[in-house]
Amino acid sequence: MKKVLLLAAALLMLQVDTASAWGRTGHDAIAYIAECHLTPRARRVIERYLGHSIVYDASWMDDWRSEPQYAWGRTIHSASVDDQFEYMPDKRGDVVSGLERSIETLADYRTQDDSTVVACLRCIIHFMGDLHCPGHVRYGGGKLKNYPVYFNGRKYNYHTVWDDVILESCHRWSYLEYGHQLDRCTRREIRAICRGTVRDWFRENALASRHIYEQAAPGQEFTTREVKSFLNRNHPLAEQQLQRAGYRLAHVLNELFG
Repeated sequence: MKKVLLLAAALLMLQVDTASAWGRTGHDAIAYIAECHLTPRARRVIERYLGHSIVYDASWMDDWRSEPQYAWGRTIHSASVDDQFEYMPDKRGDVVSGLERSIETLADYRTQDDSTVVACLRCIIHFMGDLHCPGHVRYGGGKLKNYPVYFNGRKYNYHTVWDDVILESCHRWSYLEYGHQLDRCTRREIRAICRGTVRDWFRENALASRHIYEQAAPGQEFTTREVKSFLNRNHPLAEQQLQRAGYRLAHVLNELFG
């Protein structure tokens, strides 16, 4: 147990912002897509450690971070890019370094104790989703842009719009339905999506998501028609990121265990 706590401290040093990424539906959909692409061996080994599907632990990092013993997991769900959209490491830790460190640790998983493997698996399963969330890029090394907007008179943080509202308002699918609808790529397409590194994938998200703050100003009030237009313009990006995160999560887990 002491080893796990030391690992957690090394992986997840505290940050200044505390927002989580994707709601339960988004994280579950990512894990479900990944699970559908695990090799039989990877699935068998992972379930031996977790005792269940990876979907079960998709939101573990959000669910348990309110517990005092897991306070280290509250504030490391985002990362920064500079003006050229290159990753800016934070010496206190961030989602990129946490994901990289977890992957590095599990590269030699046979020499780790079971509790360490479980802790790292939970980090990878969750942080791969966070890495791809449009609202989790800190541009210019600043804080997350988490300002209020109003949809039909109801107040939301703009971050919440990207975590939950877009997915829940467009199709209102369950995670299984999202998985079935988004998991449509060919093997060749999946191989292309999975090229690169964790840092490459984060930079890609930063580039793809840089325009979202031009579509909603702090305190902006959207009418019913404007809400629909906003959702129509933006849900393809959210769904694209779910799909890519799912394929890349499977790729990483297969490389480690498959």
